[in-house]
Amino acid sequence: MKLDHYPPQEPLSPLGAAYQDRILKLGEGVAGHEAAYGDDPYQTLTVFRPESPSGDVLVFFHGGGWTSGYKEWMYFMAPALTARGVTLVSAGYRLAPTRVFPTGLDDAADAVAWVWRNIASHGGDPKRIFVGGHSAGGHYAALLAVNGEWRKPRALPDDVLRGCLPVSGVYRFGPGSGLSVRPRFLGVGDEERTDAAASPLHRLDGAVSAPFLIAYGGRDFPHLVTQAQQMEAALRAAGVPVQVQILEGCDHFEASVACGEHPSGWPALAAAWMRQTAASPHPVDTRRN
Repeated sequence: MKLDHYPPQEPLSPLGAAYQDRILKLGEGVAGHEAAYGDDPYQTLTVFRPESPSGDVLVFFHGGGWTSGYKEWMYFMAPALTARGVTLVSAGYRLAPTRVFPTGLDDAADAVAWVWRNIASHGGDPKRIFVGGHSAGGHYAALLAVNGEWRKPRALPDDVLRGCLPVSGVYRFGPGSGLSVRPRFLGVGDEERTDAAASPLHRLDGAVSAPFLIAYGGRDFPHLVTQAQQMEAALRAAGVPVQVQILEGCDHFEASVACGEHPSGWPALAAAWMRQTAASPHPVDTRRN
């Protein structure tokens, strides 16, 4: 799978390079419909249409620490999900440090907007869109799900997202988060304000948040396990439906690989959860009652 048409990005660590080699090999021969939602090569997405679409659509964002990664990384997920009727959209986004926060988040929002406007022609239901992602991609998905400020400028309905499926995601920045991403991702300036703006835990609005299916590896990075537990507690406190799946025996990278397991595992759970969630009434805005 060729990736040389993209602008340069930060080099991968040895673990990251091994992960990339593994998932690209798993995704060999998996093809979909590629489209652009912007002018940059990273502002592209690929749609994988099932033979028998259920209507459920999963827009999934790759990981890579916000500084590396490609939409092609997630192609390996398509066979197990499309076999269950799920339309998978693997979306790219511009990377740090060339583009710091919130550029990648804005790209993720634009990708969702493209899907909402175009997915019906690919067998998906624009009223059954879910977002997910691994690691940094899970962070972007969670931010989109917990706060609706990005929807109005793009003329999207408040209920455009039916649910969120982050895998080994990031939910909090700042002291005690276990993360050191400034200035490469969050830039410089008002650190406290930026940390809060980039943290799904601090942006959570229970009135608009979509339901969550949180997954992480049983041997994941300890700070991400802690963050997932904190996010689960915050969602429950806000009255947001949440389910947690621990991917037993998986480290951070193996948790991503588990997203393509066939015929069982995370894809089966995710497809069933999306089907059930899509059939449920949209969450009620309790501020109006």
